[in-house]
Amino acid sequence: MAQYFRMHPVDPQPRLVRQAVEILNNGGVIALPTDSSYALACHLDDRAAVERIRRLRGLDERALLSLLVRDLSELSNFAIVDNQQYRTLKAVTPGPYAFILQATKEVPRRLSHPSRKTIGLRVPAHALTLAVLETLGQPLIASTLILPPDTQPLNDPEAIRVRLEKQIDLVIDGGACAAQPSTVIDLTGPAPILVRVGRGDLAPFGLSEDDVVADSAVR
Repeated sequence: MAQYFRMHPVDPQPRLVRQAVEILNNGGVIALPTDSSYALACHLDDRAAVERIRRLRGLDERALLSLLVRDLSELSNFAIVDNQQYRTLKAVTPGPYAFILQATKEVPRRLSHPSRKTIGLRVPAHALTLAVLETLGQPLIASTLILPPDTQPLNDPEAIRVRLEKQIDLVIDGGACAAQPSTVIDLTGPAPILVRVGRGDLAPFGLSEDDVVADSAVR
């Protein structure tokens, strides 16, 4: 049975943050708010928890899960970023974007695209999420909380508890999130490619919704 924590979205209670991190360290899968939508998340090094998220989402090994990181410094441990990419990232993070980048050797093989060796990374602009990341001391594996056969993220923490109370370990109620997932931008080529339309503004990339090329590699 999932635990249920009501946490302040701007000034989260440290005691509850520590308890959430303890659940993550013990192999738990949690639902938490982000600056786009609610997400399922688990410890970076927990293979079994990662597979639980894939099963809940109905995803195969080709679908990229995202790493939630605290800042660009932490991001650079997991992605190869050149000067132009860094300037782009600095201009729009933290924010509701997921970026596809070339993975470094620090990324476990199961988390990168099997043929392209890419990874999805997010620097969320959400105080509660960042408090969990800071206390944990490392990234979280995360995936937008869209459950089959739904096409949109779950946005009501009470509804999340009803749907998942026997399948995950914790629901963090940080209030309602946006009804949109993150915008997914592929930065592995010479120009940004729009992979998924979401909450993030496309203007900094010179893109519009008409430029979308795929229905999301990052989930």
